[in-house]
Amino acid sequence: MPSNPVSSRTIKVAPLKCEFCDTATENDFLRHHLATTQAQLRVTFLFCALFYLCFAVTDLIWIGYELKTCLLVGARVAVAAVVLACVSMLKRRPDSIPFTHVAANIVEVAGAAGFLLIAALRPNEFSLHAMSMSIVLIVIYIYIPNRLVYAAAIAAVATAAFVWLAWWQGGVHGMELGTMAALLVLGNVFGYVAARRYQMLSREEYSAQMVLKNLSVRDPLTGCYNRRHLHEQLLETEISRAQRYRLSLTVIMSDLDHFKAVNDTYGHYGGDAVLQRFAALLQSMTRDSIDSVVRYGGEEFLLILPETDLAGGELLAERLRQTLAATPVAHQGQQITVTASFGVASVDFATSTHAAHLNMIAAADDLLYAAKNSGRNRVCAQQLV
Repeated sequence: MPSNPVSSRTIKVAPLKCEFCDTATENDFLRHHLATTQAQLRVTFLFCALFYLCFAVTDLIWIGYELKTCLLVGARVAVAAVVLACVSMLKRRPDSIPFTHVAANIVEVAGAAGFLLIAALRPNEFSLHAMSMSIVLIVIYIYIPNRLVYAAAIAAVATAAFVWLAWWQGGVHGMELGTMAALLVLGNVFGYVAARRYQMLSREEYSAQMVLKNLSVRDPLTGCYNRRHLHEQLLETEISRAQRYRLSLTVIMSDLDHFKAVNDTYGHYGGDAVLQRFAALLQSMTRDSIDSVVRYGGEEFLLILPETDLAGGELLAERLRQTLAATPVAHQGQQITVTASFGVASVDFATSTHAAHLNMIAAADDLLYAAKNSGRNRVCAQQLV
């Protein structure tokens, strides 16, 4: 039986990175959540900018009007400027997944670096800075949507730098330094666990949606697309694409010969085994993620072949016919020999008339029956103009 596109490999999530092991699935997940992610980023970025600017008041209260105050305010303004620049750039690149990650990383690095600079300029307040550092870690892990591996790396480096600053400039030593470091490490662990839980739950929800969607568009026996999906989306999408780029589009209608006799001789389980074997053959000999295999009827299957001309479709149909005839289906210790007939219809949208594609499937079906009427186990093909 052909593998279901929503397989355990496809929906498996790496436990540490909390990302789908299958790169295509992870990209689909990120694309699905991109608008929400960017909206969350914009809100968090604006909050971060406001946070840094508002706390400039504390610099004035604690230090007064000095050169150091100007440096502190300059650092806060610089962080806010970087954040606001990323907000502006997100609006210009709303469809870019890589840029979304880059923007999140820039803000996390800028925010952490700005905070460390502020702590270095106010070295007598590292106990208060430690509490603020805990907030920074929470923001990095939880409130800024980003890849967990990036967030963990930035948070770990920022934590190590903060502990080093506390020892070097803040005069924090011994038990106090050890306690501070332990609490910040614990903050990292809690932040990672919370972020990991959120990432896993969101991917589990997406996996459930994938399974439900798959059940609505796939035939449960063979794993091929069903006829409903063909007429609601698949065929129209491929025809529109071929028309837009003036490409060839070929469809192949296939039907197992004397399938009723297979059911009568070997039972319905034997018939199911033949259907699964035939579907597996069709899927294995077509291009993954390009061609589509549809279970059109009981033992009828339709192949949709984008960017394929009549010669290519006829060649594929002949290869399928020969391979099926030469490969008996094993079932309960018996060998079931079956054949199939094929009808191939093709349209070249660079030269065809406007209405040539309207009856592609009907034309392929007529050619299939022509193949059956002329002896079965053969291919009939026609260019539609």
